[in-house]
Amino acid sequence: MTTQTSQPRTDPPAPADAVKTRSANRVPGQRSLAAAPSTWFVWAGTAAFFIFLIGILISVVVDSFGTSWFTNWLPEGFTAKWYASAWSTFGMAHIIGVTLVVALAVIIVAVAVGVPAAYILARRDFPFKKAITLLFLLPVLMPPITYGIPLATVMYNLGLGRTLTAVILVNLVPSIPFVILTMTPFIEQINPAIENAARMSGANMRKVFTKILFPLLVPGVLAASILVLVRTVGMFDLTFLVSGPDSDTLVVAIYRAMTAAGGGQIRQLVSSMAVVYTVTMMFILIIALRFVSPTQLVARVKESRED
Repeated sequence: MTTQTSQPRTDPPAPADAVKTRSANRVPGQRSLAAAPSTWFVWAGTAAFFIFLIGILISVVVDSFGTSWFTNWLPEGFTAKWYASAWSTFGMAHIIGVTLVVALAVIIVAVAVGVPAAYILARRDFPFKKAITLLFLLPVLMPPITYGIPLATVMYNLGLGRTLTAVILVNLVPSIPFVILTMTPFIEQINPAIENAARMSGANMRKVFTKILFPLLVPGVLAASILVLVRTVGMFDLTFLVSGPDSDTLVVAIYRAMTAAGGGQIRQLVSSMAVVYTVTMMFILIIALRFVSPTQLVARVKESRED
């Protein structure tokens, strides 16, 4: 007599289980061909933005080298004389030098003032602390023209109008709050026990700040400096109100070239100056990012949290 062993019955998997099974059997790194409509919309919008941006940049570069360009897709000829003409006509060497001097001076003063102020806001509790923090936010949130006109009036009354000193001073107004707002979270994420241990070992406040705290804040200082650099070089409103022929930065010089009286050649001159401005900014950012990167900032924040 033979005994028949019954096999367990397997029911067909439920739809949800089937989806999980297909997901489990998928090869690592393999993506699904069917994407949500929102994903396609995001990718399409991103592609359209970059195509539009690259198209504008290419048109400006081509225009800066073109001889005449009215009805055709491309200029009738190409030449580099617009760069030489803009360099000699508008004094590009002097303008670039002024731009770099203003940016460097604003960075140094903003960091020297903003880092200690951020330390006080991060480590100390005092009356009206939130109100003072809000005051630092105002130059960042408000349009520069709203407080630029009163600032320019003060500069001209003090006899500083159209000088390099006035350009540096007015650019410090939004730059110092940028440094404070950037550095305060970095300081808050550093464990105060490190400073307390240094004080217990006999270090005074100056040594604690220069030998212990500041090395931990170097990525934050570099990040704040990059923000100040980009904002100062691109700041038009405040600089235009107080600058003059000898204190114009590059962005103001481009505007003056656009509004200057000239024939049909003025467009190519402005385009060449715009290309010089873009190349200068890219060169400065490449040098700045050579010393600080987003991954470095994230890694340093994680280390300070673990401490």
